[in-house]
Amino acid sequence: MALGNPSGASNSLSNADNYLIDHKYYIESYNRDKGEPNWVSWHLCSSDLGQTDRLNNFRPDETLPDGWYEADNTSYKRTGFDKGHNCPSGDRTSSTDANSATFLMDNIIPQAPNNNEHTWEHLESYCRNKVKNGNEVYIIMGVYGSGGTGRSGYATTIDNGRINVPAHIWKVVVIIPEGDDDLNRIDETTQVIAIDTPNDNNITNNWMNYTCTVKSIEAATGYNLLSALPQTVQQTLENRKFTGGN
Repeated sequence: MALGNPSGASNSLSNADNYLIDHKYYIESYNRDKGEPNWVSWHLCSSDLGQTDRLNNFRPDETLPDGWYEADNTSYKRTGFDKGHNCPSGDRTSSTDANSATFLMDNIIPQAPNNNEHTWEHLESYCRNKVKNGNEVYIIMGVYGSGGTGRSGYATTIDNGRINVPAHIWKVVVIIPEGDDDLNRIDETTQVIAIDTPNDNNITNNWMNYTCTVKSIEAATGYNLLSALPQTVQQTLENRKFTGGN
């Protein structure tokens, strides 16, 4: 969470809809009443990428506080929505522990299949290719709103109302060359990608069609993204829209 805590999440039980969970391989703000994360934050570098196969061991997070509903592998059955990762399995292939952590159900959202399997997969691959070419990446992904259109049509919730179907899914990516003292190496010239996609099965495959500014995501969510950066750097990066290139 080097770039900041976007929502001021904490691990206080009185903060159940903005509950901070550290899963070692990613950190998240979990929303008890929506049954899903508000946002998930992680760092991706070359040491995160290895030869571990995708485990597919979707399972409840049994460390959630007592009395909180734990989604499981059946919660998404016949809903028309994919079990969409926030921190992707492909970003954690260095070990079985790392890959397994991504299949905890509180890292998962109801995601329209075409959104998950094409548009988002393409951006995830783009980020991994950046790392393979000598960069490291800071990523924050989240959702807002209610109501999406999956393979079986529109829905606002699944699992008998226990899991919210988000209306929008967003991601902010900060890319810097490999090195040390990362925060001090991020400046006004740093490459930042922000996208905001509707959770709709009719979405196009090209994630570049959904680029936006960090500022527009902040306006939609109320979050303070990139808050750990100096104000002048924040201002520049949050108002610049990614247009492609290296």
